[in-house]
Parts: sequence; C-alpha cells; structure tokens
Amino acid sequence: MKNLFFTIILILLNTVNSEAQMLKFGVKAGANFNSLDGDDAKGFDTYTSFHFGALLEVKVFENFAIQPELLYSSQGAKVSEENVKDINFSYVTVPVLAKFYLITDKLSLEAGPQFSFLIDDNLEETLESKSFDFAAVGGLGFNFTENIFAQARYVAGLTDTTKDAEIKNRVIQISVGYRF
Repeated sequence: MKNLFFTIILILLNTVNSEAQMLKFGVKAGANFNSLDGDDAKGFDTYTSFHFGALLEVKVFENFAIQPELLYSSQGAKVSEENVKDINFSYVTVPVLAKFYLITDKLSLEAGPQFSFLIDDNLEETLESKSFDFAAVGGLGFNFTENIFAQARYVAGLTDTTKDAEIKNRVIQISVGYRF
C-alpha cells in the first residue's frame, strides 16, 4: 500500500511539474512608436509613447505556443501644425499571438490579431473616436534566459480610429519582460 501511495504522489508531482512548464505567466513594458495612416492622415508625424501589461504563454507543442496578453497602450500621432495638440488614444489591448519558435525556446516568430478597447482620447470635439480597434500583429521575440525576454512587433490597424476620418493606427512596439 505504501508503494502505491508513493507511486501516485510521484505521478502527481510529475504532472504538476510538466503543467508548470506548459504555462508561463509574465509581465512586460516598452516603447511605442506610433503613427496614423490613411487618406485623411496628412500632417502627422511619429509619436513616441509606451505600453505595459501581462501575458500568458501556453505551450502547445515544443516549438509552438499561444500567447494572449492584456496591455495598456498609449497610441496616436504627433501633429505638425502649430497650436494643435498631438493625438493620443489610450487603449486596453488584447493581442492573441501564435508563437512559432524558430530556435527552440530562444527565437520566436509571433503573429495574430489584436483587439483594442478605447478608454480615453484627447480629441474632445474635433473628431469622434471609435471605441474598438482591430489590428494585425507580427513580430519577433527573443528569450535571453528562461525568464527574461525581448520583443519587437508591428501593429497594423485594420479599422478606422475615428468615425469622421479614414485613419488607422500603425505602431512599432519594443518590449522587455519577465516570465515567472
């Protein structure tokens, strides 16, 4: 009976350990290099801002994982006209990325959709912002250690950011993070 008990305990511990390797929680932060693109996007320059948040990497196969994230992201554009404020959109973004490891547990190619929910803007009465933004995301990730990583991405907005103008978000994101 003792041997059966210890065998069951060893199997359970092994299962818990393998599950822990399949799920990794992390936090990340970084810089956004934003612009607005489209027919009505004249006179806008690159606007530098930031993003931060949490992620969960779910390992499906040895070289494939799904990584949903929950981020705060400040986006927009610098306006080149005098006496006009820069455009700033504050979003809660939810990218859901497929990660293909090109080098096992080191270098990954990341791609997927991003769902963004507007929480604030500074447009006041000039334009009416849309509360939802849908985008395509692509980039690379590199794991320096088992815990420390860096990512570089391009986010291409697929929907207009306002109801009054045909402009879409374009963002380059550079991030560093830590996985637990």
